[in-house]
Amino acid sequence: MNTNISKQLIDKYQKGFNYYNFNTINMKIFKPTHKLLTVVVTLFILSFITNTLAQEKIQMVRLAKIKVDPLQLDKYNIALKEQMTTAVRLEPGVLTYYAVADKNEPSHITILEIYADTTAYKSHIETTHFKKYKETVKDMVKSLELVDVTLIGSANKMEK
Repeated sequence: MNTNISKQLIDKYQKGFNYYNFNTINMKIFKPTHKLLTVVVTLFILSFITNTLAQEKIQMVRLAKIKVDPLQLDKYNIALKEQMTTAVRLEPGVLTYYAVADKNEPSHITILEIYADTTAYKSHIETTHFKKYKETVKDMVKSLELVDVTLIGSANKMEK
């Protein structure tokens, strides 16, 4: 920090203190003024907000739209479920997986994936279990479309 700025800050804070002596103890004790109290509270609030914002990372939300060979759908679903449950269990950055099949076209699958952030996603696709899944399903998947989306809201009931 610039020494000029440091000195200005120190001077500013010292002006906010009223020093007085206790003759019997011969030590200085300070009493904060209203200005100092306001400064301290403001700094505390700003510190809290800054820390909170720094901890909040932008989640990565993605839809994977997959068309699977209907003759291999059962094998695909087994591989997908294994990959999803392993990822959620082992990776702190993998927050949510929901996989749904179109009722009219069960081989058309959509997966909602939510990651803590893009770093968590990048880490996820490098894991052994994800690479195993990709290798297992490579001849089962006819098409794959990845769509990054923004979560605008959510509501759910927690199971008891």
